[in-house]
Amino acid sequence: MEKRPQTTLILAMTADGKIADKQRSAARFGSIADKNHLEKQIALADGVIFGAGTLRAYGTSLSITNPELLQWRQEQQKPLQPVHIVGSASGKFDSQLKFFSQPIPRWLITTEIGAKLWQHKPEFERVLVIESPNTKPNPSHWEVTLNRLKQLGINKLAILGGGELVASLFQENLIDELWLTVCPLILGGQNSPTPVAGIGFFQSQGIKLQLLEVIQIEQEVFLHYLTAECGPGIPLEQNN
Repeated sequence: MEKRPQTTLILAMTADGKIADKQRSAARFGSIADKNHLEKQIALADGVIFGAGTLRAYGTSLSITNPELLQWRQEQQKPLQPVHIVGSASGKFDSQLKFFSQPIPRWLITTEIGAKLWQHKPEFERVLVIESPNTKPNPSHWEVTLNRLKQLGINKLAILGGGELVASLFQENLIDELWLTVCPLILGGQNSPTPVAGIGFFQSQGIKLQLLEVIQIEQEVFLHYLTAECGPGIPLEQNN
């Protein structure tokens, strides 16, 4: 029996592999078809997780609004909305963000310092602490955290970015599947973020993928991958 949830990473990127522009603005280049695809994947999950930068960029999370998907979740005896989980070391957010008024359950994964900011406040229903000596979430702790999510009823987890969170989870070999939408746009730029941030992996030890299916809808291509069971990748050392 798996100790952690089944995980699916869902991302949209430009044809040159960018998930946002050089100002890291909220990505709006996906089509209606891509939004519908994302909503469907969210509907399949018990929880969705995303990083602090993603929340600050969008100010909201994508809730399920499609009546058919809502009916399906009801028939499956699931809550109408999955749990929306923010991963943030600092825990610093503007409480006036629209996210905090959306009719969705909200959890926070943070450090002890970040947790103190939300003590005795109603914005998050649950705050989980992940701690390391430098007060930042340590990738080696993510498996423990996901195990905890499983204990709390999150059997299927959708991962929505950003790049740092995705890199941390790939580093620990904690991503099972990947849905990647390739959008017909070029952004370029060294400062434009890509799907996986961090310090990168050696080519010989990168995360290997198995292509399961390819779907084209008008000008977009939807790629569905399974991650190969090759163990965690080895990160490149940062240059001194």
